[in-house]
This record gives sequence, C-alpha cells and structure tokens, in this order.
Amino acid sequence: KRRQMMIKPLLIQRSKDVLGGTPVFFGTRVPVGTLIDYLEAGDRLDDFLKDYPSVSRKQALNVLELLKEKVLTK
Repeated sequence: KRRQMMIKPLLIQRSKDVLGGTPVFFGTRVPVGTLIDYLEAGDRLDDFLKDYPSVSRKQALNVLELLKEKVLTK
C-alpha cells in the first residue's frame, strides 16, 4: 500500500546570513516574531500586512496556523 504524505509549503526560514538566524517569513527578511509583537500589542493583522507588504495574508495566516498547531499538539 502506497502512503501519501502531505507536504506543507515552506513558511519560515532561518539562515545565519539573514538577520543572524532569526526565523523569518520564507522569502523575506521579516521576522516571524514581528507579527507576534503586533498581535500582542493589539494591532490587527491588516496593520502588520500594510507595514510589511512582502508578507502575504496567506503566509501570515499559515504561520499563525502552524504556531497554533505546535501549541495545541500534545
């Protein structure tokens, strides 16, 4: 029986050459932590996306979903 695997798109990258290894949205220099900082401050996702146009809404939502899965998975 052949097993199928679901492959998630690349969402986050980390490289010592990009911001010293800080996790960033894939293909950008925008730290993932910046999105968390915005949300913690009470800002809206739209505010973050306006300030960081290199991050798409889909990227941001997928990263939030990934973080949610990591927190809620036992």
